[in-house]
Amino acid sequence: MAKSDKPALSSRKVKGDKLKANKKTTAKRIASRAVPAERGRDAAVLDRLWDTIESRRNADPSASHSARLMSRGTAKIAQKFGEEAVECLIEAVRGESKAALVAESADVLYHLLVLWVDADVRPDAVWAELTRREGVSGIAEKASRLRALRVSQDVETKKIP
Repeated sequence: MAKSDKPALSSRKVKGDKLKANKKTTAKRIASRAVPAERGRDAAVLDRLWDTIESRRNADPSASHSARLMSRGTAKIAQKFGEEAVECLIEAVRGESKAALVAESADVLYHLLVLWVDADVRPDAVWAELTRREGVSGIAEKASRLRALRVSQDVETKKIP
């Protein structure tokens, strides 16, 4: 075998490995995309948690963390949600522990649900809005929200040169 053949063989092996890696990555991406039924099951966890929080709206604040939060008012709930969101962001930036990020993410979702209960926002309304936005480019979707907001508030905007 000539020396000039070695790089070609090595190159083919690398290309083959890259192809295998690409197939694996694609398979993982496809597998990680939940089909609607699976998404529904996952969202059902949040629906059940919302129901539990709602059921504790008027419970004894000394017996329920959710009741205690809601008894302190919307501003305190929003503050707590913000604190949890910042803790989640800190874990994401640190990047040291996926488990810590998962735990903080769960805290964010819980406190968001408390905020929804306090504001009488049902998860179904949020799921419907997410479904409405699905498949729309983020830029186009944001532009449509801004247009709708301007129309609903009769707001005229001017860009600063």
